Amino acid sequence: MSMQRNYQQQALTGATGLELVIALYDGAIRFLYKAIQCVEAGDARGRRLAVKRTLDILMYLQARLRPDVGGRSAEVLADFYAAMFRMTLEASHVASKEQLEEVIACIRNVRDAWQVASRDPEASRVLPRELQTREERYRPGNALPAIPDSEVKMLPRWMA
Repeated sequence: MSMQRNYQQQALTGATGLELVIALYDGAIRFLYKAIQCVEAGDARGRRLAVKRTLDILMYLQARLRPDVGGRSAEVLADFYAAMFRMTLEASHVASKEQLEEVIACIRNVRDAWQVASRDPEASRVLPRELQTREERYRPGNALPAIPDSEVKMLPRWMA
């Protein structure tokens, strides 16, 4: 198992920010499949642990949303993550394989959209800074646009 974990860590080392987001979606899907296996095996503890990992990923993704940058798209994603959180909790509570499969289908659908977006070189520029890799943050041409002096006075003090 440690060889597989080492391979996964090496694969993520050179990943772009968008590829890391996709990897988080893949992790959520993987844990939901684990929860289904536990439902089928009657393993309530295993199901709860797998669901907890899924919920941790959903909370992480939601916490990294930047409505000030992403606008309406960030709002829609926030609603999506909240809905997936609720659906996952409900599915786990009733130990429903079918409901867990529905959550997987929804998450996979959005994951596939991120996969398409990852092919667009401009897409990484709108990723929140904490989801960008070091190389993406310091790539020439990836800097934020300069703010005109006339608008600097209108900015809150904490925004530098």
